[in-house]
Amino acid sequence: MFKGSYTALITPFKGGKIDRKALEALITWQVAQGTHGLVPCGTTGESPTLNHREHNEVIEICIKTVGGKAKVIAGTGSNSTAEAIMMTQHAEKVGADAVLVMTPYYNKPTQKGLFQHFRAIHDSSGIPIILYNIPGRSVVDIKDETLKRLIELPRIAGIKDATSDLNRPVTLSEILKGRKDEFSQLSGEDATAVEFNERGGVGCISVTANIAPKLCAKLQEACLSGDFTAATTLQGKLMPIHNAMFVETNPQPVKFAAFLMGLCTDEIRLPLVMPDEENKAKIKAALESAGLL
Repeated sequence: MFKGSYTALITPFKGGKIDRKALEALITWQVAQGTHGLVPCGTTGESPTLNHREHNEVIEICIKTVGGKAKVIAGTGSNSTAEAIMMTQHAEKVGADAVLVMTPYYNKPTQKGLFQHFRAIHDSSGIPIILYNIPGRSVVDIKDETLKRLIELPRIAGIKDATSDLNRPVTLSEILKGRKDEFSQLSGEDATAVEFNERGGVGCISVTANIAPKLCAKLQEACLSGDFTAATTLQGKLMPIHNAMFVETNPQPVKFAAFLMGLCTDEIRLPLVMPDEENKAKIKAALESAGLL
């Protein structure tokens, strides 16, 4: 089961290429700070702008650098089922612990199409699959009836829920019944992660964890131990950062924050750009408020 704080890992660039040295240093720091797992090549990792070679390289670097000291859930989603299968098989081959597969974006499949998409990926590999439901970016939403069918597949191991619907973990807990202890409900939203866990979740795939991994890990550990008072206190400290990370499109703010902290350059790939000056000031102030600068 996948529990705790998982960092939706940024991808450092330098001179138009992956900055391997910065990426390795970032991963090493994450593990030392207590992060429970890393998620390379997701939205925050600018996966839409990575070519296949780069995508595979980032995953391989992550697995090798982690060295078994934390879990690696590789992002392998695509709106092309064949491409998602190819990337999933590569992640399995190089030793990822699981893959994160998003709902297909742009082509707007029906619920039947969603089921067939995820089943094809499932049947083509032997690796645990974390579903990623993010209708805000993909337009489509995995409905409860479709989730019921998907959960019956043996290697559907969890879901990253970014629907903003805090009733979902309660509903899914009812659907799961006897499988609750083997299926991971992970929040995809830092700001509501504590309440999500109170309602049945067991962790978060976090943007904020890129720059505050220790605090995010402690928050999730408090939730897992049932100490939601401590978790709420930590969340209060982190909330200015959570808010700042979304003053513009993710990962623009977190990439700039990582730059301010000396973790990587502020290089980001088009069509994304660095935040405007007003928002840069907000991001810097949030980091200072949490003692990260």
